[in-house]
Amino acid sequence: MKFVRFLFVLVVLAALGAAGAAYLWVNKPLELASDSVEVDVEQGTSPRAIAQAWVDAGVQAPPVLLYEYFRWSGQAKKIRAGSYEISRNTTPAQLLNKMVQGDVTSAIVRIIDGWTFKQVRAELAKADSLKPTTAKMSDLEIMAALGQPALAPEGRFYPDTYAYSKGSSDIAVLKRAFRAMQKRLDAAWAQRAADTPLKSADEALILASIVEKETGIATDRGKVAGVFVNRLRINMPLQTDPTVIYGLGDQFDGNLHKKDLLADGPYNTYTRTGLPPTPIAMPGKASLLAAVKPEQTKALYFVSRGDGSSVFSDNLAAHNKAVNQYQRGKP
Repeated sequence: MKFVRFLFVLVVLAALGAAGAAYLWVNKPLELASDSVEVDVEQGTSPRAIAQAWVDAGVQAPPVLLYEYFRWSGQAKKIRAGSYEISRNTTPAQLLNKMVQGDVTSAIVRIIDGWTFKQVRAELAKADSLKPTTAKMSDLEIMAALGQPALAPEGRFYPDTYAYSKGSSDIAVLKRAFRAMQKRLDAAWAQRAADTPLKSADEALILASIVEKETGIATDRGKVAGVFVNRLRINMPLQTDPTVIYGLGDQFDGNLHKKDLLADGPYNTYTRTGLPPTPIAMPGKASLLAAVKPEQTKALYFVSRGDGSSVFSDNLAAHNKAVNQYQRGKP
């Protein structure tokens, strides 16, 4: 009997010791790999995955320890989605409280459908209280920081409104926009038409970016995509001005000249067949879906009426007539 009581006392003492150690750990600042660490918590993410995300981002603690604390606290299911940032003086208790309180949204930044990565960077640079982490980084260095060193940045960031806490870094916003685009692209590719000539989701992204830049009104988007898909099927040049303009970069003076259309280059879809090597802009959801499930049409040509809408033609003779009428002012 005395031995049983002795064992009981040992268990109680061990429990009290563990409890004391746990209390000290919960209220001791976390060790971080950098001055600040950022994590995006998406809706539906499990507490275990959230704990792992903090460790992957730079929190120097066993992920199982963070997870067990979240669970033990009884507040794990109260963690809110959002973009969070902590500094070196943050304790586990403060970290959990920040996520439970949803201490995230103080400002927003918008990425607009059809913007280039250059425009995205310019918008991030002037965003309210957004830390300019990427200011001195090249495009390639930014992609490397996002864990995608082999990808060109164009077209890879989903157009949307992103909320962030003041003092967060621009790279955190880019991470969220990149993941959002990948999610939307994967979803669109899964819905692709069975007879699409596109060979990969990346090709769908490229075509979607062209559709985004070529569409004046939403109702034309599916048919514009249909024209380009028809041309791809017969190996006919896409002959789309936005790719040429993109290829010219800062040399574009606001007007396309004949010499521009004749100068061969990777983005000149007048001199080369197929798709250009990368997207030319950030396409939205509607353009992604149009690229993979275009409207069924026999049209191979289209020309702008000048009011945002287009005239579509099945053959060159009809197209030339439409060009004369709407572009040259001839009957």
